[in-house]
Amino acid sequence: MQSRSPGRYSGSAGLDNLISAAVDPTLFQGAIRHLQSRFTSYVATCPAPFLAAGLIVTPEIRIQSEIYLPIAEIAAVFKRLYQSSLRYPPILSSTPFHNSFSWADLFSTLQLRFQFSANPARLLETLLEDHDLLIEFLFFSFLPRRFYGGFVRYPVQQEFVKNWLQQKNLKTLRCLDAACGTGEGTYGLARLLMENSCQVETFQVEGWTLEPLEVWAAAERCFPHDRQYERSFREETERLFKIGYPSCVSFRTADLTASHLRAMDSGQWDLILCNGLLGGPILHEPFKLQQVVANLAALLAPDGILLAADSFHDGWKQRFPHKNLPVLFEQCGMDCFKAGEGIGGSSRTKSGGWSALQHE
Repeated sequence: MQSRSPGRYSGSAGLDNLISAAVDPTLFQGAIRHLQSRFTSYVATCPAPFLAAGLIVTPEIRIQSEIYLPIAEIAAVFKRLYQSSLRYPPILSSTPFHNSFSWADLFSTLQLRFQFSANPARLLETLLEDHDLLIEFLFFSFLPRRFYGGFVRYPVQQEFVKNWLQQKNLKTLRCLDAACGTGEGTYGLARLLMENSCQVETFQVEGWTLEPLEVWAAAERCFPHDRQYERSFREETERLFKIGYPSCVSFRTADLTASHLRAMDSGQWDLILCNGLLGGPILHEPFKLQQVVANLAALLAPDGILLAADSFHDGWKQRFPHKNLPVLFEQCGMDCFKAGEGIGGSSRTKSGGWSALQHE
């Protein structure tokens, strides 16, 4: 089996720095044979219906799948595929294999283009043969649709920012969208600045995320695994690009728990947004939450504000209720105030008038 040469995505604006040009298929020959043997036993033993696109996974189907196609074995092989394909350590908790109950459950979540066979050996073999399909699979794995955000997910928060801009009347402005994902909130913030007459040369908006493929997708406005969403994404951002806003909107990878962030960007940001992260599935441990909030507080410029909201992780809020966030903000040296759908914080040493602003 020969791997194909790099396809239409590799080498595109730095994607080759993230994804290997080719994966040696000989490294997976033993795994393919083993998974093929597992699948043959499954087909020979289990009664119909077999796994197929659109099949509703019942408890019986789940048990049969787990007996003959153990998800742990399949996940281990695909973990090696991710590690061999990516030029950086992958965040495996984003992938469909993380916490999946069975191969049947995982298969049912795949996009149709990856459901051409319920045989995991066949899927693996095809991904090794077709580099373009592998790239799409990687983006599907690390940018699942549940991660996509709207361009205006928090309209009341945006109204708060609008009022804040009008009150502050800053000559220059640096804005950070921490945990930006694929950039919808970052572009949404830039559009808000544009609609409030901020000139391109007077502001900078930057998005940070831990996942390098998200950085690439946001910067390139490209979603290889979801062309329909890519078209709508480009339509939403096209006006910004036509008037030169890309020169002041940028993205980079960043670990919000890293202590070096304080030294690198301390006191630099007038406005920081941290939406959909604090207390959610990715970040809910108290110690790490305190690390992140303390880091973000240290990044604020004099009279800067930090805003945080999350309307989507009610289950995880049982682990860290959002009523605890104001306490955490205060522990990290900030005064807390209501800000749209969430809360805001500013340093106690900085003036503000936030109580008045939140009611406008």
